[in-house]
Amino acid sequence: MSGENSMEGSVAEAMKRELQLLSPAARSSRALAEQLLDPEFVEVGASGRRWDRPSMLAALPDMQGVADDGPQYVPTEMTGTLLGPGLVHLTFETVIDGRRARRSSIWRKQDEEAGWRMYYHQATPVPDA
Repeated sequence: MSGENSMEGSVAEAMKRELQLLSPAARSSRALAEQLLDPEFVEVGASGRRWDRPSMLAALPDMQGVADDGPQYVPTEMTGTLLGPGLVHLTFETVIDGRRARRSSIWRKQDEEAGWRMYYHQATPVPDA
């Protein structure tokens, strides 16, 4: 196997899309966010709130990280593992406006047309040392 179907290609594509979803461009564009979130998307946010795809798409334009000139998510230490065909697990940390969070995402690829989409995401705040 080679390219996007290989382990490295799958992980790299999921990472590319994760970084895209953290960007102001995707966070402020419902059309782009719709392409990146799986129809069965679920998130457990740093607040403990559970989000589904419709609630996340509705709230995303008002969340942090939307404005080009405002606080932005800075991801670090991103690593990924291919769990099986069409499933990638990513882990990383982010800092935004001085707040750190550990993050975990599962990306799913059901077909070539849809490509990789975020199926599950969880953010856990990192307490101040």
